[in-house]
Amino acid sequence: MSHALSLDIRPLLAGAGSLPMLVQAPEPGLDLMEALGELKPLVAEHLYSAGGILFRGFEVGGAEAFREFAAGFGDPLLNYEFGSTPRSNVTKGVYTSTEYPAHQSIPLHNEQAYTLEWPMKIWFYSMIAAQTGGETPIADSREIYRRIPARIRERFVEKKLMYVRNYGNGLDVEWSQVFNTEDESAVEAYCRAHNIECEWKDDGELRTRQICQAVSRHPVTQDSVWFNQAHLFHISNLQPEVRETLLDVVDEEDLPRNVYYGDGSPLEETLLDEIRGVLDECTVSFPWLENDVLMLDNMLTAHSRAPFTGKRKVVVAMAQGHSISKRL
Repeated sequence: MSHALSLDIRPLLAGAGSLPMLVQAPEPGLDLMEALGELKPLVAEHLYSAGGILFRGFEVGGAEAFREFAAGFGDPLLNYEFGSTPRSNVTKGVYTSTEYPAHQSIPLHNEQAYTLEWPMKIWFYSMIAAQTGGETPIADSREIYRRIPARIRERFVEKKLMYVRNYGNGLDVEWSQVFNTEDESAVEAYCRAHNIECEWKDDGELRTRQICQAVSRHPVTQDSVWFNQAHLFHISNLQPEVRETLLDVVDEEDLPRNVYYGDGSPLEETLLDEIRGVLDECTVSFPWLENDVLMLDNMLTAHSRAPFTGKRKVVVAMAQGHSISKRL
């Protein structure tokens, strides 16, 4: 690719800070992989400060070409292990985005912040843009950390968080899908290796508990970030009628997912509502165009999904696994 093309990079949204930075193809239909050599230095220069970069106007060429592009940044693509939502494998290292019904929104979150290991990099590729809606709103996790009231932040940091999950029973993802195995002993081995407490219940289903961070520190920038999924896992995230129906069917300890303080005491819903308010304030959103590719630093930037109509296909790749299990 000729350097005479001189790629421009600028904030996508005027007046909304630098997230996301936009890299616009200098001419329509330029092949994204062919531009990789010139894009990599731009990413190295801007990703840590901006938190996310949107590549727009390039020709991507399908899921396999997207996989090559994401892998081209130098790290092997990760499998979706210990996932919390249904996804399908598209090609090696590339997955569908969360397969929730179109009318539902998915709250803002950092990928796999409900565990002790997560990808540092995540890419989204808009193969088919929805007829309406379907955005992937994003937010600066550093800004969220700064805006969370200190009394909440200190409480969460001190007490940590315990995520409780009950798999299967027609209410959530089957454990065999979450752990990518039908072998109970392989599940137990995975849990031991990842600081996850697991138990097989009388009905043969699985329950796991894991104590995790509420905030974290970025290993490169050293920025403090709000990094958990308490607001998403807590039962108060459900619509009141869904919550009531679920509690009619199962005891609280058997809910598909819930979250407590690290000592098992309940989280205050008023605090979670305050946290959700901060997340809303920090959210920025833009409509997808076909062939858009969004690259995020997963610790610096959270993402979500808006409801949509029509067909939508956004696929995802993740790389550069990071673990804090030794340090927590």
